[in-house]
Amino acid sequence: MNTTTLLILVVAAILVVAAVFLMRRRTLLRAQFGPEYDRAVRESGNPLRAEAELGARAKRVKGYHIRPLSSDEGDRYTTAWRLLQARFVDDPSGAVTEADRLVTDLMARRGYPMTEFERQAEDLSVDHPSVVNHYREAHQIAVRQADSRQAASTEDLRQAVMHYRALFQDLLEVVSSPQRRQPA
Repeated sequence: MNTTTLLILVVAAILVVAAVFLMRRRTLLRAQFGPEYDRAVRESGNPLRAEAELGARAKRVKGYHIRPLSSDEGDRYTTAWRLLQARFVDDPSGAVTEADRLVTDLMARRGYPMTEFERQAEDLSVDHPSVVNHYREAHQIAVRQADSRQAASTEDLRQAVMHYRALFQDLLEVVSSPQRRQPA
């Protein structure tokens, strides 16, 4: 075997290993981010750029101190959500505003930094990829409702509350407390 043939084989082997690495990384990112992976690729127009962005998100969120809620906190949020849903009949617009506030408060309580909306959605996509689109849809309706020139219909507001509920339920992670012993 001459030097040129050996060099070609080494380069080919390196390319195969790199391709396998990239495919494995892509598979892992697709599994972790679900539909958010496709959205990131669509928005960036380049899978490698999207994968770099998703990897940066995951690294950023790994540095946060995300925590489950205590049982008392979980009960408080659950009660607040029930009251919000009950108010929807009389004040749909107010219920959407309250849902947005409650979800934002829940995210902050869990440890997500509350910055601008798109950054919040990106951070959520790391651990909650199946519901981050609900957050985007609900927020878009809430913004439209707040704009007096583009009032949302009652059906739109109902959809917003349903989207917020999907996110709320996914975020409502409560630490399980040991069962208390009842006196005999």
